[in-house]
Amino acid sequence: MQIQSFLIVALMVWGITQHRQRLRHVRIMASAMIWDVILILQIELSRGAILKASQAPTNPLMLNIHVSIAVTTVLFYIAMVLTGRRLLRGETALYNRHRKLGYATFALRVLTFATSFLAVAPKDT
Repeated sequence: MQIQSFLIVALMVWGITQHRQRLRHVRIMASAMIWDVILILQIELSRGAILKASQAPTNPLMLNIHVSIAVTTVLFYIAMVLTGRRLLRGETALYNRHRKLGYATFALRVLTFATSFLAVAPKDT
């Protein structure tokens, strides 16, 4: 799953570099966000992530940090979609806000990826 996570981050990097090619940028970034949400569903189905996350008081601190960053990233995805759609409708005054929000969203996604290595406890054999 961390390979998928890396590929999502790489796809986002490519999408960011394509911001001047509006249609390409929109398609790449939408694909990355959709893939990321699918990855979250995949993690839930395979690991019961929601149940683990709901046990925050007994979870390791790094797991709680990872889950918090991941949830915040998804909330930022929603904001990105909303501002992006408004930009596509011609509300160009939102460009700077969308760009800054985009960089923050990307930074959160990179942090989600980085903390995923620290949050995953090795299984005892």
